[in-house]
Amino acid sequence: MSTRLGLIMFTLAGSLLITAGIARANHDTAIYLAGSSALENTRINIRDKDGTTLTPEEQKETKTDIKITAHIRKTLVKDESLSTDAQNVKIITRNGVVTLRGPVKSEAESMNLQKIAQKTHGVTRVDNQLEFNTP
Repeated sequence: MSTRLGLIMFTLAGSLLITAGIARANHDTAIYLAGSSALENTRINIRDKDGTTLTPEEQKETKTDIKITAHIRKTLVKDESLSTDAQNVKIITRNGVVTLRGPVKSEAESMNLQKIAQKTHGVTRVDNQLEFNTP
């Protein structure tokens, strides 16, 4: 076997080993995140798929509903007193009815978000489905 062919085979074998190692590391990371991380939300995702709760895909596409959702989101993101979770709750507007869903750090924060939504022009009602852990 020529030196050149041997070098090519060595390089290809090394590349394969590196690729396999990266694939394994990515697989292990995905398993770790899915199984033991605070990011695990499979239970919530299953609940959302059963059709009994609103999801962001059910946001109405009317100009008014889109404006309401956008205004609430902008207000939440600008409010530095809110937790990151609160700034990222799901906001679903359908015919002026705003549904708030997701985790917040406290009942007070939940009520604050509800007030922000209620004060938004065009909102007829707020369905507060926010979740929090009591200490």
